[in-house]
Amino acid sequence: MSFETILLVMAIIFVATYVQTVSGFGLGMVVMGAVTTFDLMSIAVSSVIISVVALMNSLFVIKGDFRGVDFPAVRRTCIGTFPGLLLGLFLLHYLSNEFAQTLQILLGVTIIVAGLLMLLQPQPLAEKSAPRSFTFAGICSGVLAGMFSIGGPPLIYIFYRQPFDLKTIRLCLLSIFLVSSSSRLVMVGIEGSLSWQVLLFGLSCMPVVMLASWVGKRFPPPLNITQMRRVAFGLLIVIGGSLIW
Repeated sequence: MSFETILLVMAIIFVATYVQTVSGFGLGMVVMGAVTTFDLMSIAVSSVIISVVALMNSLFVIKGDFRGVDFPAVRRTCIGTFPGLLLGLFLLHYLSNEFAQTLQILLGVTIIVAGLLMLLQPQPLAEKSAPRSFTFAGICSGVLAGMFSIGGPPLIYIFYRQPFDLKTIRLCLLSIFLVSSSSRLVMVGIEGSLSWQVLLFGLSCMPVVMLASWVGKRFPPPLNITQMRRVAFGLLIVIGGSLIW
């Protein structure tokens, strides 16, 4: 990558991290959609970088605070995540080689649908969902994470329906992202698709991620959370629509 491309990618990561800090979601979708729209790098390379950034971000935020994690729900979700990751990686390589345009359209549809799911505010259930519900959500998340490193929407939808407090939901999601990101990197490394250059670039983005997180906490926009989610959703619609177009 040229120096200009590196700066542009880091700027996109900064904006995506800021959006996620102030709205609660969007890092993977914004980064993947923007770099693909501007044709800065392939979907496969973008997925690796997002996995690295998500892994380090989860480690930084959790900081050993696992006391609020609902481990049975996380465990059942991860059971579905692993086979989903394998299927997603297979589809990524198959579509990358044979149907590159189809893959880009599918990514655009995924981003738009994800944005719609994020806008939904389902009422919490009276009781915790059945274990198979978490496993199914894990499979869906794994497929999306394997293809695009965008495994959040199914997880966010099901966990925000649980009768958990916000801290438990947040820690559960971060724990699953930590497992899925590290698992994806290991799988990509085993198949020989993980280059040291891409890995080092992902690690070099961490100061940008930490700075954007700090800025988001200290200087949030003068919008309430509903307005901010609408702004973020509008951004996702533009990105997803441009990819489909």
